[in-house]
Amino acid sequence: MAPAPCDLEIDPRSGYCAATRTFHSLRSPAPLPPPDLPLSFPTFALSFLPDPLPPSSRPALVDAGTGEAVPFPAFLSRTRVLAAALRARGGLSPGDVAFVLAPADVHVPVLYYALMAIGAVVSPANPALTAAEVSRLLALSNPRVAFAVASTRDKLPPGLRTVLLDSPTFLSFLHESEPELEPQQQVVVRQSDPAAVLYSSGTTGRAKAVVLTHRNLMPSVATQAPAPGPEVFMVAVPLFHIYGFTFCLSVVSAAHTLVLHTSRRRFDATAVLADIPRFGVTRLALAPPALLAIVRAAEEDAGAVATATGLSTLKAVSCGGAAVSANHIARFSRRFPGVSLAQGYGLTETTSGFCRAVGDEESARIGSVGRLSWGAEVKIVHPETGAAMPPGVPGELWVRGPFVMKGYLGEKDATSEILDSEGWLRTGDVCYIDQDGFVYIVDRLKELIKYKGYQVPPAELENLLQTHREIDEAAVIPYPDEEAGELPVAFIVRRPGSHLHESHIKEFVAKQVVHYKRIHHVFLVDSIPKNAAGKILRKDLAKIALRRISSKL
Repeated sequence: MAPAPCDLEIDPRSGYCAATRTFHSLRSPAPLPPPDLPLSFPTFALSFLPDPLPPSSRPALVDAGTGEAVPFPAFLSRTRVLAAALRARGGLSPGDVAFVLAPADVHVPVLYYALMAIGAVVSPANPALTAAEVSRLLALSNPRVAFAVASTRDKLPPGLRTVLLDSPTFLSFLHESEPELEPQQQVVVRQSDPAAVLYSSGTTGRAKAVVLTHRNLMPSVATQAPAPGPEVFMVAVPLFHIYGFTFCLSVVSAAHTLVLHTSRRRFDATAVLADIPRFGVTRLALAPPALLAIVRAAEEDAGAVATATGLSTLKAVSCGGAAVSANHIARFSRRFPGVSLAQGYGLTETTSGFCRAVGDEESARIGSVGRLSWGAEVKIVHPETGAAMPPGVPGELWVRGPFVMKGYLGEKDATSEILDSEGWLRTGDVCYIDQDGFVYIVDRLKELIKYKGYQVPPAELENLLQTHREIDEAAVIPYPDEEAGELPVAFIVRRPGSHLHESHIKEFVAKQVVHYKRIHHVFLVDSIPKNAAGKILRKDLAKIALRRISSKL
């Protein structure tokens, strides 16, 4: 067992312990309960709500699309009533998996809380998936019931019992009187029990079912940064993704208002900008593609809502799920002066972010994803020698803490490949931690381009390309080459009105990098494919590159 942090000599500036070559969080301790105490995540999270509850003028949930608001008393009542109905009528028992295939609305957070309160396991998925993709996820989690809406029902197999969230039957559940439960009817939930099964992105391989326990979710509530008063959070990230999933659970428990961006098709930047003054939004949660869309909308509309005056309530924007380039941060700051942009870092396997920037001073560290959250221990491991590195030296980030997943459902071998017996999770990300404890992501270990033995980080070239004033977005991937091994090739989205040519882009990069980092092919495209979290779908780009280069031969 590792020695307790209090027994170690830890650098108060970086959090680094030279004796164990491990980085420790310097954040204030979080009030987590004893791990052996029977306690569900909903019971723990809702214990943070004040008594009396906030007034109706400060709702718990708001649907930005319809304007429907759910006060805190109604949120609690609906959660309890739905939990009772799911047990009595739905026949759900502790450990049963409930698949959720529905877009964001005010019923989804209630459903999440109700399911976990009775010991059922929440398993949300992207409602935009095809029936074939849904079938693959169902095979992983083997749910007993599915919750969907009319528009997604046909993607589910006929043999799976399905409840429609937009049906009169479900809606009637929410407005029944609360039942009186006898002590013997109470469900006992252990912190080590599964609370959720979420699906890894599958951008670098097949999707896996990530099992998160009730205790895994508790740090997302316990480590929230204290706010001087009530806040209004707008969440414009998918609630089936770990980022949105934990956000929708933690905001309500902190007695803040959660405004859900409920566009049924694509992210609507203009609608979000209009909704900020409409609902008095103080904090906005986005994925990187949405952040870029917000910036573009503001740049195109020099007046109207996209001004500091029109968005006077907005204090901070949180961005996670993928890296944000320095160029995009600079463009954001020009259009939204006085609004801090805080980045965070985490994985589905780590229950969202275990690194985050807190406050304006930390958010000002351009390129960093913040400092370690409470409970996090990190090693920076050399990918070839296995040696743990000191501050300032890059390597693969390994993390340990109460937020690390239980494992991949039904896949012991895959779990052991990423999670060792001591609880260290290999993230697959190349990072370094500086002398002040700030974490910087260099690239994905598996995405490093190997050119004649040299390692070329795609993120470095992407950030460089996005400094060009005529480039909106850039993605760099490896292309197989018999002589070099792999060649760096770039996909470029030009800014409107640009006539930038392939030769100009190659020359721009060549002037600023060593020879082995030069771009060998450039593809001008209208958009770069990404998943819901904003991660570049590099497998899709590799297929496009293969087709285009082959057609030239």
